[in-house]
Amino acid sequence: MVEFYRETEFKETPVGNIPKEWRIARLKDILKEVDLRGKNIRDAEKLPILSLTKDFGLIPQEQRFHKRVAADDTSNYKVVKRGWLVYNPYVIWEGAICVLRDIEMGLVSPVYPVWEPTADVDYRFLYYLIRTKRMLSTFFRLASGVVQRRRSLKKKDFLEILIPLPPLEEQKLIARVLYSMDEAIQAVDASIAKWERLKRGLMQELLTKGIGHKEFKEETEIGKIPKDWEIVELKDKAHVKEGIYGKRSSSGDIIQLKADSIEDDGRINPNAYALISVDRDISKYLLKPGDILLSNRNSKDLVGKVAIYRGEFDRCVFSNLLTRIRVYSADLLPDWLLYVLMKMRQDGILRALGTRAVNQVLLRKGVVEKLKIPLPPLKEQKRIVKILSSVDAVLEEKRRKKAKLERMKKAVMDLLLTGKVRVRA
Repeated sequence: MVEFYRETEFKETPVGNIPKEWRIARLKDILKEVDLRGKNIRDAEKLPILSLTKDFGLIPQEQRFHKRVAADDTSNYKVVKRGWLVYNPYVIWEGAICVLRDIEMGLVSPVYPVWEPTADVDYRFLYYLIRTKRMLSTFFRLASGVVQRRRSLKKKDFLEILIPLPPLEEQKLIARVLYSMDEAIQAVDASIAKWERLKRGLMQELLTKGIGHKEFKEETEIGKIPKDWEIVELKDKAHVKEGIYGKRSSSGDIIQLKADSIEDDGRINPNAYALISVDRDISKYLLKPGDILLSNRNSKDLVGKVAIYRGEFDRCVFSNLLTRIRVYSADLLPDWLLYVLMKMRQDGILRALGTRAVNQVLLRKGVVEKLKIPLPPLKEQKRIVKILSSVDAVLEEKRRKKAKLERMKKAVMDLLLTGKVRVRA
């Protein structure tokens, strides 16, 4: 059982006020550099190749890139064991620093420094401490370089960084509390993944076979569909328009949705927009609830991302990187079209229809207008949309729960890692 209590006695230090029982240490006092290579251990070729990411820490390379990108010969790769710390000196300030926690051993790039903590530091505590906002700010301040994206942190500067260090037993308790919060977040993540798989399966089934059909058209332009469904071109049911370019300006008075305003689950992110100024009439670019926005170009395999605008803003326009689809036909539900387009992206159809231009794939207006879509009777559209929307509602609630847990964890980390709130067994 862990007991929490508020600290009242502090001492001033170079890293701020900390509890009197805590001490200040330099990283060089608690870390010892390790240079163990794959060629120095048996069966190194069986070890997973780990990528160091700013958001997820050390993860298997296949999980990040969906393929192996490491060299065939990994004999010179560095070995990292559970509890050891690794960082990328060029982007450490973005969060590319992590303690290996979840597996026993792996291999990392030979350019990454690897460190083993001393016995008076709990590696689980260190896992959380080195990725706090204060630490990342310190890494950025000490990094140097002409190009910001490649600012490098020298080892000697890294080792001189000061950290607050509680007694070892308190370190372990802090780590236990934070790990339990991580487990709760991971449980919600697993549940989200399960429901996302369910949604993909339902989309695959319902958007091609419908509900309760016995007779099908076997060979159509879009594959097998129920006998009483139609196939229509999008332009016959909706108006298609590409967006407007606007100069971004902090003093701009026009809200513009961008490509990153579109979430993977078909929602608009109300926090992702730009303020722009334009010297032309914008009335033709104003969005209405029910409008569908489609990402029409990108360089990161995101072409075809699609979302429905539900009036998140009173008045806004859309970027030239987006295409607006506005349904005008009474026999087509915008939400049905949303799910159809999401499935077309899921199946790789939209990207395949794009035109390559330098490093981008362009999905031009004329191509979008000629998209062939299945059109069930309106009553069946409504039934299918209701089923998929109910799954979306569950997913949205779970994502809200995850966001709440992440906010709680952030607040608890700030309290525990600064000693404002203490823990004891």
